[in-house]
Amino acid sequence: MRRFAVPALAVLALGLPVGARAQTDVGTDHAGGLPWSVAAPQGADWTLVCRFEPVTMEMSRYDTRHWANRLDRAGHGPMTGRLPVDSGYCTLTKTGGPGPVAIGMARHGQTQARGTAQRNSPVSVGFQ
Repeated sequence: MRRFAVPALAVLALGLPVGARAQTDVGTDHAGGLPWSVAAPQGADWTLVCRFEPVTMEMSRYDTRHWANRLDRAGHGPMTGRLPVDSGYCTLTKTGGPGPVAIGMARHGQTQARGTAQRNSPVSVGFQ
């Protein structure tokens, strides 16, 4: 039995640091990273899908290690928010309504913005 315990512990010890490096713990600061802004001046409907490196966050005192790497929003008109980390990208799709939609992001003095007036024609911006 002793022969099998040592290799099993070695495998576990080698596997733990890899998992720990792959996620950032943001705690209760869910919106401390990259800012995004959707513009829809005439009130168009849209969906937004943002992807970012995996994070763990505290959602409640009972759910202190919630895992996420994606943010989904749907709305109409303008909306702003932040990703939990300082890198990632967002894809905006106009789903209906009058007028164009646009997405913008800024980081360290750099900006990116894309827009569309076409329904179901996604545009993306982001920083890695």
